[in-house]
Amino acid sequence: MMALTDRHFRYLARCLSPSALLYSEMLTAKAVINGDRDYLLGKDEAEGDVVLQLGGDDPRELADAAAIGEEFGYVEVNLNVGCPSERVASGNFGACLMAQPELVGRSLAAMKAATSLPVSVKHRIGIDDADAYADLRRFVDVVDAVSGSVASAYVVHARKAWLKGLSPKENRTVPPLRYHDVHRLKAERPDLVVEINGGIDTVEATRLQLRHIDGVMIGRAAYEDPSLLARLEPLLSGTAPQLSGRQLVEHLVGFAEDRLAAGAPLAGITRHVLNLFKGAPGARAWRRTLTEGAPRAGTGPELLLEALAALPADVADRPLAGELPAPVGAGLVKTAARSAGDGTKVLASDDQVLDLVGALADAR
Repeated sequence: MMALTDRHFRYLARCLSPSALLYSEMLTAKAVINGDRDYLLGKDEAEGDVVLQLGGDDPRELADAAAIGEEFGYVEVNLNVGCPSERVASGNFGACLMAQPELVGRSLAAMKAATSLPVSVKHRIGIDDADAYADLRRFVDVVDAVSGSVASAYVVHARKAWLKGLSPKENRTVPPLRYHDVHRLKAERPDLVVEINGGIDTVEATRLQLRHIDGVMIGRAAYEDPSLLARLEPLLSGTAPQLSGRQLVEHLVGFAEDRLAAGAPLAGITRHVLNLFKGAPGARAWRRTLTEGAPRAGTGPELLLEALAALPADVADRPLAGELPAPVGAGLVKTAARSAGDGTKVLASDDQVLDLVGALADAR
């Protein structure tokens, strides 16, 4: 998610879920080629497996950006064809490219030719009035044929996108979720890796989806309640991390010291942990301490410990994963095996990328 799944949030996510496959913010191919690469692509080794998500409509530029991503240690490159923002469409990328599956196929082929990494594509079930299941099936079939079957995964947001007439926020909520279309795609194309995204915000919902498809992408829900990642870990590894909130915060102090020494602002780190104790007693005091303290000149990582002290001790010391849920069958875990690494396909990302900038601006 643009402005959200940066290296600081990804580090937090990795602490909470050692097994999840994480996604970068979506970056345009032009920005990767011409911009400050260390700033845009820099990542910590401790983040583990991270997918680089790109946007663009020029196969050559996408290929060059994919090769650069490989140099920076990303394990997969994903082409975003799901963003419905009118501003993104004006640049001829995002969801509007679903009307040009041949171009999407050529782009994937070029990306794959330029790198040894897996390449995948993120898209909607349809756009505007081209939203019947037949439209989704045609898009996937054409992309697969033109690309030479190079896509390691088709990550499908189970809503269509209206390219005009809906705001970015409305495009995340107004079009109804149609999980059955994604399930049908997997049933009819069992040779493809098909993953699902959209409205999945609990462990049980994730478990149910994995009975039908190969993976689940979770974005906004994981950002709004990061502890969800810890609760999902048993689906990935079979064990629940016993990391408490106190242990995590104390660990993050060291991370914050390193990042501040590298020039990162404290608020750029603390903003990602505001919801860490969401719904728990003392959560408001935790958020207030961080929100008010981070912008103050001279404030250091010790602010995290100050905010931790505002929580009741039993809340701070509680395992973030809660109780270990019922074990997942071995067959289900195998179905969720992810080609990019040893983890499984519960993914931390979202299809709302560039349009999120406008949504955040509206909210503030």
